[in-house]
Amino acid sequence: MTPIAFVQDPDFIRILYIGAFVCFILGLRLLNHPRTARKGNIIAAVGMAIAVVATLLWDFVGDYLLIAVGIAIGTAVGIPAARSVKMTAMPQMVALFNGVGGGAVALISVVEFREAGGDIPLEELIPVLFAAVIGSISFWGSNIAFLKLQETLKRGFRIPRVVNALLALTTIALAVVIAAGSESELLFWLLLLTAGALGVLAVLPIGGADMPVVISTLNAFTGLSAAAAGLALDNTALIVAGMLVGASGSILTKQMADAMNRSIGNVFFSGMGAAGAIAASEEGGTVRSTSAADVAIQLSYARLVVVVPGYGMAVAQAQRAVADLASELEKRGVEVLYGIHPVAGRMPGHMNVLLAEADVPYDKLKEMDDINGEFGRTDVALVIGANDVTNPAARTVADSPIYGMPILDVDKSNSIVVLKRSMNSGFAGIDNPLFYNEKTSLLFGDAKASVSEVLAEVQAL
Repeated sequence: MTPIAFVQDPDFIRILYIGAFVCFILGLRLLNHPRTARKGNIIAAVGMAIAVVATLLWDFVGDYLLIAVGIAIGTAVGIPAARSVKMTAMPQMVALFNGVGGGAVALISVVEFREAGGDIPLEELIPVLFAAVIGSISFWGSNIAFLKLQETLKRGFRIPRVVNALLALTTIALAVVIAAGSESELLFWLLLLTAGALGVLAVLPIGGADMPVVISTLNAFTGLSAAAAGLALDNTALIVAGMLVGASGSILTKQMADAMNRSIGNVFFSGMGAAGAIAASEEGGTVRSTSAADVAIQLSYARLVVVVPGYGMAVAQAQRAVADLASELEKRGVEVLYGIHPVAGRMPGHMNVLLAEADVPYDKLKEMDDINGEFGRTDVALVIGANDVTNPAARTVADSPIYGMPILDVDKSNSIVVLKRSMNSGFAGIDNPLFYNEKTSLLFGDAKASVSEVLAEVQAL
């Protein structure tokens, strides 16, 4: 057997696919912990490279020059974008990645349908239709999620449920008509249009506080659509990779919804944060501001300090300053822990990644269920840009859009210091009664600058 014949042998290609699948599964497994997440990413990337090479070895692959051009363009765009993106913009980038995957699957479906002239066996046509619908929903929904995370689209969108229901029914009806034997390409394009409109209108009303659930749901959609495309193309790698993404995204969606004590249906149909923000004056309380020197004294003479990071820390890129402050406090015998809410930072794991980037020991990063029992003995809770995940209204205000959502119990601490730029509401668009608590003082300003000032004051004591 010649070398070319050997590498193009179907059995050899399937062995390569198996190696790729092992890398995918191992990579996902290593993503379970911040200490191994980087290695997991690398292993999964190697698996994807193997899968791509194996696919290109099939003798039915078409124009290699066109494929090379596509890879070159994707590489030229993807590498600089990934290197330059700020950690604060990582949720937006994940949303775009989801959208690109869904859009690619939708385009594959179009190509398959057009090349077959609509004359596709039913067992292949159903996956094509499924991939077209879910891929289109994922693409357009992910783009809306990106614009909302980027705050290009503001709050306040209200889409009647009947509109989305009619779009869903129309999409299903079109798919059934096409599956029943219609070869109309116009109907197929109309199917993509209605599915895309459903993706847009389903995500538009959803508030920013629900974005972690939306991102993980769209991620699952992209995976499922890719698996369906794999069935249509008879590509094992695409089927397995798509199912892994779909399954892991679905599990993550469920975990995020549980962390907010809400059903997935409630997230997509209630529109948390769609209403305008509740004015601060409605609380009828007063805010007590403080200085860096006062905060430094509180922290230096505390026994236990719990740092609660949020999106404000990410925006200010304050994680390194926070780690330096914690290190200085620990030199003075102060125990410092970090309370991490599952949905803090608009993306699951966002805070963990930022703090790991600043070399904060992993054993000091405590999940919500582990840290909530510690707030009763906490001398100072230092809240850095975390708003909605510390809002006591989730426990007490029945008509609050976050009512029932598990929160970090910082209000049970002996003293609370909140670092904020202003009195603006969080991404859920509601006010936080914590700011008016008699135990709470606010240090206004950029989080990184404020933490640096507190550190300087601690060092001067």
